[in-house]
Amino acid sequence: MKTERMTAFTDGVVAIIITIMVLELKVPESAEPRALLATLPILAAYLLSFINVGLYWNNHHHLLQSVEHIDGRALWANLTLLFWLSLVPFVIRWINEAGFAALPVAAYGFVLGMAGIGYLWLQHEVIRVNGGPESALAQALGEDRKGKLSLIGYFLGTALAFVHPLIAVLIYVTIAGVWLVPDRRIEHRLPPASAA
Repeated sequence: MKTERMTAFTDGVVAIIITIMVLELKVPESAEPRALLATLPILAAYLLSFINVGLYWNNHHHLLQSVEHIDGRALWANLTLLFWLSLVPFVIRWINEAGFAALPVAAYGFVLGMAGIGYLWLQHEVIRVNGGPESALAQALGEDRKGKLSLIGYFLGTALAFVHPLIAVLIYVTIAGVWLVPDRRIEHRLPPASAA
């Protein structure tokens, strides 16, 4: 199968996820500066979530622009990724209502870690369908240390949220910061037309 339908579906789901996240934000209760200041923690959580969902979308775009074919297993891997990303607004709402307590903060890391597993599965299936370990995409991605270390970080943050939620939040912010540095592995190793 060609990649266009999966790409279009993913784009639509990600747009809905981002829309739901922003609609879940509560406006300040008054026009006073202190009311706005009270919303800053959840605004920061929204910003982090927007960045994380955007990073998955960006990497998904690069991945699918570099290949021509997918199959049913790739479709299921993509749905797994989207399922976990669709839970991001839920955990943001939970953090908003319960505060930055251990369980909601741990759930945030767990959801992003599971999305990471979905993405790595998708990456594996896309490589399998498009030439396997010897393909240009597989060579460009290499061992994907950054992806694997991010997974470890998310699950470490999930556990450490029960020690202190701020430790987990700092881990999640660090992971997002690492991914904000453009990852040009695909762009540099594949022909310009296929890495658009």
